[in-house]
Amino acid sequence: MSILRIGTRGSQLALYQANLVASLIQERTGVTCELVIIKTSGDRLAEAALSAIGGKRLFVKEIEDALLEGSVDLAVHSSKDMPVVLPDGLSVAAVLPREDARDAIVLPVGPDGAAPTPMTFDALVARLGDTPRIGTSSVRRAAQLMARFPAAQFLPIRGNLDTRLRKVDSGEFDAIVLAAAGLRRLGWASRISAYVPTDVCLPAPGQGIIAIETRDTDARVRAVVKALDDPAAAAALVAERAMVTRLGGGCQMPIGAYGTIDGETLTITGVVVSLDGEQTVHASASGVVSDAGGVGDRVATQLLDAGAAAILADVTAAQEPTGEQQA
Repeated sequence: MSILRIGTRGSQLALYQANLVASLIQERTGVTCELVIIKTSGDRLAEAALSAIGGKRLFVKEIEDALLEGSVDLAVHSSKDMPVVLPDGLSVAAVLPREDARDAIVLPVGPDGAAPTPMTFDALVARLGDTPRIGTSSVRRAAQLMARFPAAQFLPIRGNLDTRLRKVDSGEFDAIVLAAAGLRRLGWASRISAYVPTDVCLPAPGQGIIAIETRDTDARVRAVVKALDDPAAAAALVAERAMVTRLGGGCQMPIGAYGTIDGETLTITGVVVSLDGEQTVHASASGVVSDAGGVGDRVATQLLDAGAAAILADVTAAQEPTGEQQA
């Protein structure tokens, strides 16, 4: 088989993920891959607010265009960055085993350049005090964390992981919130001051899962990447994305979802939160793994019955004049 071309962004995390997929394909199938780095609109406008450039879709659009045009054979993404509705002709063909799906809080290094000793989330809340400056551009994180940090300033932050770490270390923020998966994958787990429990802040749908996207018609490539697929992570992702699809939301909305599997049972928990953190609806459901989409849909129905539609309508109305978006 000829060399497979993997489309990827050029960020440190994106390259790590694409190289991991390439090495696994070589190891399990003997097929060689090469990376094709594609600069997306989101990368070119790295300092602009997502509200000004159209949201997270611009971090995958050019890569998906290249895939549709045939200039790459597959694309590797952080699945939480993918829109729930993919372009016609493309789909997720495989996912890797899920990393830690939780959010993580990072404090600045001390005067000696050492990271603070890891602590419990409750200890971190006490350490930060009443009015910390917390860096996150995610409305999902801010809305949920307001319950524990009611007087905090939640301030936007953009950039690659190393850029964000430099910003907190330079004193721009008292703490920043990041996906634990990215920190762990890049060898920065030691910078995690505390993990955020999922009962405090549910992760973004798909957080911690690396997804491989292919053309539906390319049976050859789909057969190759299928050798990498992790069924548990795939089922969780299907359920979480089904929940978001039913809600009509996306990556710019304060929606959290997390699916776990025990044997043949899939349980998914979902949350929808108002931007001010004052209104919260939770729901959960369980079912067989083979009905992952149905389980996600049932959780969404419970959320809608509990008032999620009104919350999301208010969020949409609030975002229209301000353009507030999640990062």
